[in-house]
Amino acid sequence: MSTTAMSALQRLGGRRLFSSTAARPKHAQLPAALEERVSKALDGMRAAGTFKSERVIATPQRASIEVQGAARSVLNFCANNYLGLADHPQVVERASSYLHRWGNGLSSVRFICGTQTIHKQLEDQISAFYGGAARDTILYASCFDANAGVFESLLAEGDAIISDALNHASIIDGVRLCKAQRFRYANGDIHDLERQLQRADAAGCRVKMVATDGVFSMDGVIAPLKDVCDVAERYGALVLVDDAHATGFVGATGRGTGEYWGVADRVHVVNSTLGKALGGASGGYTTAHPLLVSLLRNTSRPYLFSNTLAPSVVGAAAAALDLVDNAATRTPLLERLWANAALFRARMADAGFVLAGKDHAIIPVMLGDARVAAQMADALLRRGVYVIGFSFPVVPRDRARIRVQLSAAHEPEHVNHAVDAFIEVGRELGVI
Repeated sequence: MSTTAMSALQRLGGRRLFSSTAARPKHAQLPAALEERVSKALDGMRAAGTFKSERVIATPQRASIEVQGAARSVLNFCANNYLGLADHPQVVERASSYLHRWGNGLSSVRFICGTQTIHKQLEDQISAFYGGAARDTILYASCFDANAGVFESLLAEGDAIISDALNHASIIDGVRLCKAQRFRYANGDIHDLERQLQRADAAGCRVKMVATDGVFSMDGVIAPLKDVCDVAERYGALVLVDDAHATGFVGATGRGTGEYWGVADRVHVVNSTLGKALGGASGGYTTAHPLLVSLLRNTSRPYLFSNTLAPSVVGAAAAALDLVDNAATRTPLLERLWANAALFRARMADAGFVLAGKDHAIIPVMLGDARVAAQMADALLRRGVYVIGFSFPVVPRDRARIRVQLSAAHEPEHVNHAVDAFIEVGRELGVI
């Protein structure tokens, strides 16, 4: 062994770095600084009551479910399963038939060998759902991916994105990826939106896009989309809506916030999901002018570098859209959903709870304190009601809440049981 090598070995305490007999850790070691920082952050979350634990469900998603650790079945009031289609027989059967006919997956992105006829058929079905020939649709793995891919592709340096302050995290992340100038307006504040559009004009921005959630899901508030369109048109701006918490059930025929406000033909881009009301699995999409969709197919990174949707997901989404598009199946689902929401809101308000939102199946029960929200959720679970407390950073500090979500799968007795449990726990905790 050379003198240099011997010296290096001595500095290592006689251990050979690559010797088969050297003592090796059983797993990669975290740097001490990182381990200390992460542990401190997690301890802080636990102390503040904001640490999030996952409950494990042992049944399909439906109104009544089994949860590991619970002594009995519980009623689920926190799913995005607005129409109850997550385990609808037609949705499950179509998913199964597509799985057997088209296989488990494509092992490819769309532009290589990941496009089957069923993918084009679903895109055409979604386009028709939004008005047909003037629209084209591109499928993504999720609505998060749709939001991550749209801004970078459509907006360039010298353009402007004007975003609502309470937009979903996926819009915020997508905006960060693009080179356009960023402007933010106060939540639902049309006067502030106009001020930001004026700022964008003063900055010489060429293309301006206003982005808003259709429904602000932490608050159960429907965006003032007609007003947004009115102001955007005065300044020649595009309008993009993330309609994840509206597609399938908001509006007279479930076409979302554009239909709700009567401005569907004035919205340029709709991003939405197949993973909430439309079957509850996964998948998202952008529907827009065919020219814009063509550019997205060629430049949107989440689309270009993610596997195509699994055939079973495509089949389930197609079946869910069929159910929503057919008045005979859609009408009773919508009537039951909105009756359940009205019953819950009326009884909870009468009991003295502070409720947020309006005209939506999301009804937040406002509590303020994160610990109280967590305690209430645990106490409700013991009484057979599954809900989750939301706290910082998902919602602002001191604005903790339990977000209740009604479904067409709920029966009136389910809703009444939930309200009775809320009243009992609310009195115990001094909330009412």
